[in-house]
Amino acid sequence: MSQTTLQADVVIVGGGMVGATLACALGDSPLKVMLLEAGSGQYELPETGFELRVSAITRASQRIFETLGVWPGIVARRMSPYRDMHVWDATGSGVIHFDSAELGEATLGHIIENNVITAALYERLNAFENIEVITNAATASITIYAENASVALKNGNCIKTKLIIAADGSRSGLRQQFGISVRGWDYDHTAVVTYVKTEKPHQETAWQRFLPTGPLAFLPLADNYSSIVWSTQADEAKELTNMADDDFCHALAQAFDHTLGKIELTGPRACFPLRFFVANEYVKHRLALVGDAAHTIHPLAGQGVNLGLADVASLAEVLMDAVTQEKDIGVMSVLRRYERWRKADSLSLFVAMDSLKHLFSSEHPGLQWLRNVGLSLTNKITPVKNHLVRSAMGLNQSGLEGDLPRLSRGLSLKDHR
Repeated sequence: MSQTTLQADVVIVGGGMVGATLACALGDSPLKVMLLEAGSGQYELPETGFELRVSAITRASQRIFETLGVWPGIVARRMSPYRDMHVWDATGSGVIHFDSAELGEATLGHIIENNVITAALYERLNAFENIEVITNAATASITIYAENASVALKNGNCIKTKLIIAADGSRSGLRQQFGISVRGWDYDHTAVVTYVKTEKPHQETAWQRFLPTGPLAFLPLADNYSSIVWSTQADEAKELTNMADDDFCHALAQAFDHTLGKIELTGPRACFPLRFFVANEYVKHRLALVGDAAHTIHPLAGQGVNLGLADVASLAEVLMDAVTQEKDIGVMSVLRRYERWRKADSLSLFVAMDSLKHLFSSEHPGLQWLRNVGLSLTNKITPVKNHLVRSAMGLNQSGLEGDLPRLSRGLSLKDHR
């Protein structure tokens, strides 16, 4: 087998939502970018029903997709807005309700199948001359040198590059290869995912009920279907996954207190173990981690992919600043800015999500009373409630919150150069 040596400025390992978004963010830039996708790169909708994995895309993430020209491809496929969010505790009377109209916003966000997002990203990638997508790309070895890095592919080809991006998921081979440790733990919970059709309309509302065994979410899809994320103990998750459809529909309706009436139809089910971890280092010389390769959190607030997209927006801005200043994009003096930015922005969310998970899974009577009172009290204090939801959307009372990157504010990186 003959070997070809290819040249790139950036090699992104992992062509899922986060990796493909980063490639789009670097589109039409002076950088030569190669996106390595282990699969075929074909991401389309199932012929019937819905994909099991969906994402709750915040307004800040929507702005990223709009600025990169990806949003029209998502809209042309399918998605569902959620304009309200209703959260309550099954152990008491605690409830909180968020309404986009109260905020003067059209929506709180959108529920979108992962394949819809990725298909729109790949469609957009075709428009960039500086981006090359290599499908069925399996890496054999990666070597970091002082002046560059080398990615050897199993097909015999080799890529010389200035920077390697690990976008290869929570079990990142690159993170492990370069000895980057993580801190965190496995939750004693597994998420059961499926989609269902309900007797009553979902009202474009994201519903979440906290059960003693974990949160149960109904997320709105098209045609009055809902995506289900039911987090529970591993044994119960296995039982729910293997139930006959009628038995599962009955169990789901009962667990949801029949809020949307009878469950009329269910799709196939799958389950995924839940973890929390954060990498102790986001960067090394000529290497940066993004998305699940850098951090994984509990899905109860639907922030996982949005964190990854914020990584993308931050890293793309750092790299474009370095290009403008004619700096080497792979050195630590450049990459540490990305690491500091994202670690600072993400820490409070990591702590909050883990604390909420433990608070709402506790069976201690005092904590049950506290969380019910807390939910109801927060619901009555409008400024506090609005601040919480605007933070989750990437907004505050006057606009965007915090030190958000330009793409998250709807501003092009081209105008920044």
